[in-house]
Amino acid sequence: GRLAGGSKRPGPSRGASGHAAMPGQGPTYNVVLPDARTFRMDKVFIEALEIETLIGIYDWERRIRQPLQFDLEMSFDNRRPAASDDIADTLDYKAVSKRLIEYVSQSSFGLVETLAERCAEIVLAEFAVSHVRLKLSKPGAVRGARAVGVIIERSRS
Repeated sequence: GRLAGGSKRPGPSRGASGHAAMPGQGPTYNVVLPDARTFRMDKVFIEALEIETLIGIYDWERRIRQPLQFDLEMSFDNRRPAASDDIADTLDYKAVSKRLIEYVSQSSFGLVETLAERCAEIVLAEFAVSHVRLKLSKPGAVRGARAVGVIIERSRS
């Protein structure tokens, strides 16, 4: 990494205000920017993907299919597809959606936590994604709330 501002030379420590800190006058911060080879700011997202499945711990939930809603943000370097303008270089969000629909519609978990974890594992294992943020919502599960659910973030190890 490199120091913010691109400087590698040592100098006086600077406080949060950016002014040189005097000894005993509060904390100083050295900001290290991520290395460009590992840092991915770009996100490909899928919003409000609705999939019906068997989910829940109550007997009545085990007898009916319920709609779940998925929101995903996937870290992906979009520079190559932007330069080539070739769909083959992109993260195919249709393929991600189809894979999750296939998996979720066949699943039967008690907990949304378990299902969210499995879906994140699939995205990381089967697609060129370094990090995924997945929000799984269960609409109508709690009276008075539009939805309840979980938000998880996972990265490749």
